Amino acid sequence: MRIKRIAAFAAAATLALGMTACGGDDADDAAGETKDFAAGSTMERLNKAQSIKIGTKFDQPLFGLKGLDGAPQGFDVEIGKVIAAELGIPESKIEWVETPSAVREQRIEESAVDLVIATYTINDTRKERIDFAGPYYIAGQTILVRADENEITGPDSFKTTTKKICSVQGSTPAKNIEPYLSNVAEQLVVFDVYTKCLDALKGGQVDAITTDNVILTGYMSQNEGQFKLAGEPFTEEPYGIGLKKGDNDFRTFLNDTLEASFADGRYLKAWKDTAGKVDSTDPKIPTVDRY
Repeated sequence: MRIKRIAAFAAAATLALGMTACGGDDADDAAGETKDFAAGSTMERLNKAQSIKIGTKFDQPLFGLKGLDGAPQGFDVEIGKVIAAELGIPESKIEWVETPSAVREQRIEESAVDLVIATYTINDTRKERIDFAGPYYIAGQTILVRADENEITGPDSFKTTTKKICSVQGSTPAKNIEPYLSNVAEQLVVFDVYTKCLDALKGGQVDAITTDNVILTGYMSQNEGQFKLAGEPFTEEPYGIGLKKGDNDFRTFLNDTLEASFADGRYLKAWKDTAGKVDSTDPKIPTVDRY
């Protein structure tokens, strides 16, 4: 990835703050659309209410970053807009609810949100509490270090060092890095959001951050020349849409919507308008898991 491209995106993102990504005034003012959904379904409820609460992250450039107007911007946000449109709900009627990693299942179980799109890795432990539609994207966990750091070259570096690495409470990356650490209690530092990890890395309290490559690339885009990725991705992280457990009709609707967006170009447009401004390689279209 070229630094000039990263710098260009950072500048563009700064100019765009305060605007809703991929949506102009016409989209924001659009009236809702009445659709014929099965009686009693979540889809019918949301369409009749003409509103939807979507949980996402507010601290992750390219996927979910809060703008000056209070609305998040990024790839996850655009996927949420695709789903709202299929429900006949205009963008102006989406309520974005900040949903950090540690509370994603809780937000769904308590009906604080209707669904969660928040760099949310599908795994069996989470499926015990909630359901997933998707995946809609496959990321890979990697490591971010300061630009002058040469001892850390990948996860194995932590087996023979006392260096500290930061991740987020309740996240898959925090769990995945543990087997590579010589002393988990001493080396693993966790916060509630990744921006605190970034501040700790800048201040020297930790030596690295670990999470998915696309998230770390976003932080690089905002801090030109300060950081670099150490090594290649060492996991595959299928991102899914979280929803209430047992709501099979809604899960089917979400999967149908994702597959339709893959086919008709809405998915790639969402990518190119957000993360694709830094990573020009189109993502591989994933296979939806209709478990």
